[in-house]
Amino acid sequence: MSGGALPAPDGGLRCPWGLSTEDYLAYHDTEWGRAVHGDDALFERLCLEAFQSGLSWLTILRRRATFRTAFEGFRIGAVAKFTDADRERLLADPGIIRNKAKVDATLANAKVLAGWRAGELDELIWSYAPDPAGRPAPRTLSDVPAVTPESTALAKELKKRSIRFVGPTTAHALMQACGLVDDHLADCVARGGGSAPG
Repeated sequence: MSGGALPAPDGGLRCPWGLSTEDYLAYHDTEWGRAVHGDDALFERLCLEAFQSGLSWLTILRRRATFRTAFEGFRIGAVAKFTDADRERLLADPGIIRNKAKVDATLANAKVLAGWRAGELDELIWSYAPDPAGRPAPRTLSDVPAVTPESTALAKELKKRSIRFVGPTTAHALMQACGLVDDHLADCVARGGGSAPG
């Protein structure tokens, strides 16, 4: 799938990956690439991108509601207070991804972030947003990078601040999902925050 935007059932052109399932289409049209702000909201995306590592995003998308319940809405302050009993509960929960390294990283990251001032995570992540004028709109999926200098720098800074399980690829996926970069294809109706037809 290295081609350009393709028509969806409503006739509007979309990024090809957004057409494989209804879940993906809804996510593509209403969330992916839209600006996300707020420490808790960005913590959630950071965690879910880490859990996605090595898996399909669809696997995470379809379990997101269960993840939110299991992790108390990804409120940093709440997750930072999780105990060993909470960890065991998470590792026994079939509704999430029961990967010890990813669960442990989520809990450790919450404890680190609970010590940051309000707005600091948001400020830090968004400080790595590249100048959109310097990035031509991708014409095909093969034009969309998996890693960028900005995502590499963001991952390095987060690691320096003791945030675990966020490498350059995960950092770029976060930047794409949260609107720091607009990697919708040039002909996609959702590029630039546009709305889908209908």
